[in-house]
Amino acid sequence: MPDNIFQGIFDSSTTRVISVFDFILCLMVALGIGLLLAAVYTYRSRYTKSFLVTLAMLPAVVCVVIMMVNGNVGTGVAVAGTFSLVRFRSVPGTAKEIGAIFLAMGTGLITGMGYLGFAVLFAVLLSAVNLLYNHFDLGGRREALYRVLHIVIPENLDYTGVFDEILGEYTSSHELEQVKTTNMGSLFKLTYNITLLSAGVEKELIDKLRCRNGNLEISVARRENSGCEL
Repeated sequence: MPDNIFQGIFDSSTTRVISVFDFILCLMVALGIGLLLAAVYTYRSRYTKSFLVTLAMLPAVVCVVIMMVNGNVGTGVAVAGTFSLVRFRSVPGTAKEIGAIFLAMGTGLITGMGYLGFAVLFAVLLSAVNLLYNHFDLGGRREALYRVLHIVIPENLDYTGVFDEILGEYTSSHELEQVKTTNMGSLFKLTYNITLLSAGVEKELIDKLRCRNGNLEISVARRENSGCEL
């Protein structure tokens, strides 16, 4: 009985069974790679505990699934269908989170196929590239200039192009995204997506806008991408 505990009840004489040693070896390598990817992701990134735990375990999960498929086409199709169902039950993430998940799945896939050296090499190289991009803040300097500008104006002020001259002086791009009424319809609230020319011009910009909107409320906030955006 102990000799058959790791054999499938549906296995035939032509089915190649993975040895326990190979199974544990692949699983340990996948878990190690998962810990490496999770540790690298924490560098200059916002994250949650649940996401890090998932990222650390995902290569091992994919590795085991691939080992169990073991060349069975029918099982492979069933696994693909299962993963597609998981996609529709999950909350969309940011582009960085999706990229990290694909990286973890890729390393798990390579490990499950038995190419342990390639899996480790792939994980180390991609982690090094990820650290390098984050260290030099690739794209971050431009993103730091993105702002959401809210301006409250009286109802008798025509908002069409009223602030274009000022915004053109302090921003490289600006776009009116939303107009809505507030305070029982006596005021309008305008929402602009703007890109500042430099990080130190916010105070000047607000002072000039206050002279144009009658010193009503003005707010400037960092523009955050929603989870659905890539």
